[in-house]
Amino acid sequence: MSFASASEPFRAANRLAGHTLYRMRFFGEDPSGRVAASSGVEVPVEPLPRDHDGLYAVFVCAGGEPKTWNRPAVQATLRRLARRGTRIGGISGGPYVMAAAGLLTDRDFTIHWEHAGALREAFPDLVPKSARFVIAGDRMTCGGGVAPIDMMLAVITEHRGREFALLVSDWFLHTAAVAPEDPQRASPAERYGIHHPILLAILQTMERTLDAPMDRREMAALGGLSERHLDRLFRDKMGISFSEHYRNLRLDHAQRLLRQSTMSMGRIAMASGFSGAGQFSRSYRARFGHTPSNERKMPDTQ
Repeated sequence: MSFASASEPFRAANRLAGHTLYRMRFFGEDPSGRVAASSGVEVPVEPLPRDHDGLYAVFVCAGGEPKTWNRPAVQATLRRLARRGTRIGGISGGPYVMAAAGLLTDRDFTIHWEHAGALREAFPDLVPKSARFVIAGDRMTCGGGVAPIDMMLAVITEHRGREFALLVSDWFLHTAAVAPEDPQRASPAERYGIHHPILLAILQTMERTLDAPMDRREMAALGGLSERHLDRLFRDKMGISFSEHYRNLRLDHAQRLLRQSTMSMGRIAMASGFSGAGQFSRSYRARFGHTPSNERKMPDTQ
């Protein structure tokens, strides 16, 4: 989806203009000359470019799990092209590869929300924005899915103006105006189907403090509630206790880190707010039915 969302706007722009405005080339390091998408569809590719060769921009599209994205040849290519003035973009997990190449230091950027935790753990000095896309000079990043459409429409607007970009947007029945800073995920109100303002504020705080969870007393004080009222609010609106929901959020975060990173069990336990590996392992087994170690032995599902 990310690859198609990134490339199709340029094909549509050529079609609507009646002549070639944009020429796309697809690069990869596989010696077979083909790279398979997550769906299994194969894309013919050229070898990685050795030179600037008139390239206006190069986008890195990465799917699957960050632990498989250690590609020194790709990183070296990106650094070389960046030094020669090529704009570098990242799609879905692509910003992780850009970070590994050292191209996001002191830059505003974003990444697919599912990979944000793994990126922060691997590169603690980098803080991704929770935006759909970010264009910061010669760096362009987006969250994947349908977000590349929005970013490429912004690129087309730079070159051809807003009216032409709207024609491209209409071509894909993409009629909603999307701002770069719009969130990647539905709001807590939409995800949980609730509209209680105090509970929503508490849920947002819980999602921001997975590595250092606040206790019941602190969270109740944040909402101006008693601890008993906090528990009742969660039971009535969420059908689950405060502690259980908080623990589930942290364990879901841990599961993503296990699947996406090569971090040690101890570091993942700490990043998920657990006091030690033993407590983490017991809680993990209780939620998922197997240990964190077994999670890593399971085949990737993406």
